[in-house]
Amino acid sequence: MLYEKIKFDETDGDALLEVYAADPISDFTRRAILVIPGGGYSVVCSDREGEPIALAFMSQGYNAFVLHYSVKKKPFPAHLIQASRAMKYIRDNAERYGIDKENVFSVGFSAGGHLCASLAAMWKLPEIYEAVDMPYGYNKPNGAMLIYPVISAKLHCRSFSNLAMKESLSEEEKARYSIEKNVDEDTAPMFIFHTSNDQVVDVRNSLVLAEALRAAGQKFELHVYPDAPHGVALGNEITRCGNDKYCDPAFERWVSDACYWAKKFKE
Repeated sequence: MLYEKIKFDETDGDALLEVYAADPISDFTRRAILVIPGGGYSVVCSDREGEPIALAFMSQGYNAFVLHYSVKKKPFPAHLIQASRAMKYIRDNAERYGIDKENVFSVGFSAGGHLCASLAAMWKLPEIYEAVDMPYGYNKPNGAMLIYPVISAKLHCRSFSNLAMKESLSEEEKARYSIEKNVDEDTAPMFIFHTSNDQVVDVRNSLVLAEALRAAGQKFELHVYPDAPHGVALGNEITRCGNDKYCDPAFERWVSDACYWAKKFKE
């Protein structure tokens, strides 16, 4: 297996990609996944939502790239530009890493879910192409997997204050940052996972996103489980960290469910 740390953004030294690439196997080309940990746009929670996620997806036939994006430095859309640079790096280096650049997905957790969803829905913002020299749509994932995601500025204030680097947001700013307000016919398909009693990121974030996707005629798959705290990560012993409520056979299969979803809608 190849493991690397890549500085992919010359404009910000804090941004890097951790690369997890399996040794090549004859007649098998892997998919790629960009892993975006959460942290409320104040930190990057890579211990539970980075490497463990990458290794889980590798077992499903993916090579994985964990995004360490900068926080508390520049407001939106700086993080989205970094995620777009990461997508460009992955596709530019598809041959080197033995991946199919037409099968590049993203998965994001909590506030990382917001960034992942932003990449899926707001990939065409002009500010991105002013900053990154790439073909139009090159940064759009083939599908986005959103795990207990932050979606709406009306439902989760803290992450959006950190995203904008200001305490109070106008209604116009809230609409600009809220994913459900930006879904359209060009949005990438989505797989969504949440728990109904999440006390940190209200499940309504996922529900309003699902409604917006439905209204736009976009494909999505939504799983809502009844009982688990925020931050379950893999939902098994690997990311339990002493909290038994993070483990449940019912929802620990979300990785395989997401990979099955990705395979089926691409067929």
